[in-house]
Amino acid sequence: MASSTSAPRAFIQQQNLVEQVADYLTQAIIQQHFLPGERLSEVQLSRDLGVSRAPVREAARLLESRGLLISKPRRGFFVRALNAVELEDVFDLRLCLERHAIQRLAERYTPEAQRALKQQVDVLCEAAVGNDGTRRIEEDLQFHRLMLHYAGNERLLRAFDDLTHELRLCITLITKTHEAPDTIATSHFKLLDALDSGSPAACREAIDYHIGVARHFVVKGVGETGDSSDEDSADEDVLPR
Repeated sequence: MASSTSAPRAFIQQQNLVEQVADYLTQAIIQQHFLPGERLSEVQLSRDLGVSRAPVREAARLLESRGLLISKPRRGFFVRALNAVELEDVFDLRLCLERHAIQRLAERYTPEAQRALKQQVDVLCEAAVGNDGTRRIEEDLQFHRLMLHYAGNERLLRAFDDLTHELRLCITLITKTHEAPDTIATSHFKLLDALDSGSPAACREAIDYHIGVARHFVVKGVGETGDSSDEDSADEDVLPR
């Protein structure tokens, strides 16, 4: 009986470790401790985190599935550098999801939803004046996630959740190129005004403008920094596929 219970426990512990490593790598990528195009060293990461190579390798595969890393045959894993076409694709899908969500929300905008979204904008504005870029990104995404939640379509919300990993990279570019990052937070008040109007057409116009501005700053950021890539030869310590 003892052996039948120890295996699941070991599996759960291993899975939790992989998620912890994945969370660490995600934050490091968002904060640009690892730059776009940079190759990840399995040896260095396992040493820095005090874990074996296996969870580092599994975490890298997980982040590849989330669009944050890419793998190259015989070379390992690299931080994904989104080009202009890929960024347009991300924002095109985001606009489809959020345009439909805000129009649905306008038709069922309850006092509860109104309070929750207003409170989240206040939290976002508070985060905007701080130095924690990661928190600003997460609070921004939380506002849009709440909007989809109150739209009342769980599959729509799941689709947005799948996209948020790449959106984190996009929002990072916005905050690095926007002249006044705090205006990113206050721009969400226009979405609240549109929802308060009760007009699906006004909501569609507001979200089109909101995401259009974000797309502009992201594409601008790519244009200014250029696409990153790493052409170094493979080393023994790179993460194998």
